[in-house]
Amino acid sequence: MIDNGSTDLSVSIAEAMGLKVVRHYFDRGYGSSMKTAFSYATAVGAEVVAILHSDLQYPPTLLPQVVAPILEGHADTVFGSRVMEGNAVERGMPKYKYLSNRFLTYVENRALRTNLSEYHTGCRAYQVKMLERIPYFFNSDSWLFDSQIIFQIVNLQYRIFEFPIPCIYDGNSSSVSFRDGVIYGMGVLKLSARYVLHRTGVWPDAKYS
Repeated sequence: MIDNGSTDLSVSIAEAMGLKVVRHYFDRGYGSSMKTAFSYATAVGAEVVAILHSDLQYPPTLLPQVVAPILEGHADTVFGSRVMEGNAVERGMPKYKYLSNRFLTYVENRALRTNLSEYHTGCRAYQVKMLERIPYFFNSDSWLFDSQIIFQIVNLQYRIFEFPIPCIYDGNSSSVSFRDGVIYGMGVLKLSARYVLHRTGVWPDAKYS
């Protein structure tokens, strides 16, 4: 578990459960936590990094399904999609979040010439050998990291597998604030435009080398 400067009992509870905890002693940002996780996985010789956001929106029981396509050699990265079955709102996803998700995913698909169902899931898995070839250290330390690494994965033509997952929105789950969501959305739009400039040769970007 990557602990990003928490001030509650997260570390002591995780250690009591037998989890290996890698700590940031102050909040270094979500993207920084991902960089730490990837570097640690590479150092210990792991095959797969499984990412599960700590906001309680994704059941941990999904993890075997998330890593299976990579371990079986069918994919290099796996995304659990909340919208693949077309009933995300009926299952509790706030409508404004659904609409913003659909809009940003449309823009990203156009920029990358792909047809992914969702770019913004917090349930993912990455093959470590793939990560070793991706310059993710150029990426943001913010939430934008997740979108940036998808752009890098697609740019290098790695295999992506998606499967439908449930998503829990109740009193126990947490979410980013509206303000942070707007900042994130603007970052995704800028990222998409920047990639188009890279792809067309107008403005090369080191993140995709």
